[in-house]
Parts: sequence; structure tokens; C-alpha cells
Amino acid sequence: MAGIRQLAERLDISIGTVSRALNNKPDVKKETRERVLKMALEMGYRPNQMGRALRRGSTNTIGFVMEIGNPSALGGDNFFMGLLDSVQEVLAKSGFDLVLLPCRSADDPIEFLQRQIARGVADALVISATRRHDPRIELLLKTGTPFLALGRSETKGDYPWIDLDFEGVAGQSVRRLAAMGHNRIAIAMPRRSVNLAHLFLQGYRSAVADLGLDPDPDLVQRVSSSENGGMALANRLMSLDIPPTAVILAHELMASGLYDGLQQGGLRPGHDMSIIGFRQNPQLRYLRPSLACHALSLQALGQAVGRRVLALVDPPESDPPSPLVWEMDYIEGDSVRPLIPVA
Repeated sequence: MAGIRQLAERLDISIGTVSRALNNKPDVKKETRERVLKMALEMGYRPNQMGRALRRGSTNTIGFVMEIGNPSALGGDNFFMGLLDSVQEVLAKSGFDLVLLPCRSADDPIEFLQRQIARGVADALVISATRRHDPRIELLLKTGTPFLALGRSETKGDYPWIDLDFEGVAGQSVRRLAAMGHNRIAIAMPRRSVNLAHLFLQGYRSAVADLGLDPDPDLVQRVSSSENGGMALANRLMSLDIPPTAVILAHELMASGLYDGLQQGGLRPGHDMSIIGFRQNPQLRYLRPSLACHALSLQALGQAVGRRVLALVDPPESDPPSPLVWEMDYIEGDSVRPLIPVA
């Protein structure tokens, strides 16, 4: 296991420069920082400040890598705070702490992750906002870092993950609306290149094809996962030559902006356009008409995440947990009504 002195000697630069590079100081050139991080991973560098914890072979810490600066987080989404509370509850019972590792929108996700691995901040990591092809997963597998993916990816490898049933929610929503007479059903997904959008679209398109519904590509919209995104969505849908009679949201925070936008355009949410949101969110409990959506217990999900990540650092005698798709139950709301044919 290499220390900072050996790392500096190998790179032929000062210990101070290595330290500043590992801590992402602004006075270090990008090329130098990348060299240091790459060599740190190759040499198995671990910081001396871990001291006694390293001698025990453990930090008793789990790191949760969270991307901040995305529209839903800026909009006050409560998903992660509710989830992390339950993760910490499970970890604490086994003597582990949870640390949040916020990756800013201005940060390079790979470089950020390399830095966390090189600094040895945690025994295992949880990564979120997975991409369809996610180089972070490749890095974690290559370095042998224990991790749990909160979200699926098509990246090859044997690694644990837990994810929400995005395709199931989308497909079931299409079928529910079609059974009420809706044929032109729109879908709204995040603009970000996260895998959940791909899964949501997959479920939607599969159901549309199975039911022989209108496959108009204009019904597939990508907007910000926020109130502003919902407002933009309303304007786009109303501007279509033939507006949809229903829309399914991949993120529930779009709903309030969508409601306002439709009302400003002279349409009544739920009456002139049926709306199904993704997750039941307490921030939207006063929306009228009440939003049809899907139940998700953040407490239960967080406990499942906690148990699975603990199994990585303290393996159970039984087989490790298998990947899990978390199903969500539909909650009736007044935002969905049968289509009334135009006379």
C-alpha cells in the first residue's frame, strides 16, 4: 500500500503538489491532477490520515455519491433526504457511518470518483443517477472498489444494483389510460442522460406498440425535471397540431408547472388532459385536482439500500443479494378521467 511520499517520488513531483491534487485545489493544473489520480489508483495509494482505521482495514464508513445541481435537486426534491435517513439507520446498527459525497454539475464525474477512491474515504460507495453506459461503473470494477448502484446500467460486469420499476410504471400507465379511451398519450422525461429516461421510454413504447396507439414522436418530450420543465411541457403539448389527451410524467415535480401552464392556456388539468405522475410526493399533496401517481416508501427503499451495501463490506454467510427492481403501486387521483369523445 503506497503512501503520499512514494506517490510523489514515482511522479517526480513534490509531496505538496500531490496533496493539493488529491484534494482538488484550484492551483493545480488539470494535467497534473489527472496524472496524480491515475498513479494513485495504479499504486493502491491510501492516505496516511486514515491511521488506526487503516490498520484495522476499515473506515467504518459508506460513501454516497450524489450529483447536485440537477433541476430536481435545486427544486427541493425530497427523494434523497428521505432515502438517506433510512440508509443511515441501517448502517448505524452495524457501527457504520454514512457520508455524502456531492459531485457538483461543474465537476467531472470520473475525476471526482477517482479522487474519492484514491483518498480512501469509505469502505464502499453507493452511486446514483446511473447512465445507460456508465464509465463510473467501469472505473469501480477496474479498481476493485466495493459499490452498489442505485439504478441500472447496460455497462457490463458483475455488480449489485437496486432500481425503481421505471418501465413498469410507464407501461402500466399507458395501459390504464388506453383502457379509459385515450389514444394520444404523451410522455415527459428528464433531459439528462440518465438511464431511467431510457427505461421509462422503453416501457412507454412497448405498451404503445402492443396496444396499437398513436406512436407520434412529438408525444415524446424531454424537459427539465422541475416546475419550469412542467411549464415548458404544457406549452409544447398545447402547441401541437393535435394535442394529446393524456400525459405521463417521469418526474412528479413537473406536475405543478404543468398544471399552471395548462390553466394559463385555458385547459383544465384532469378534465381536458389526464395526468399521471411518477412518485407520490408530499410537496404535491395540495395540487387540485389530486395527482394520480405511484407509491414509494423511501424508508423501505433506504433500508434495502443499507442492507445491500453492508453486505459488500461484511459479507453474509448466504449468497449476496441479487439485483432488485422495486415495484410501485398505482394511487388513484382526480387528474385522470375517461376520455369524453367530442360530439
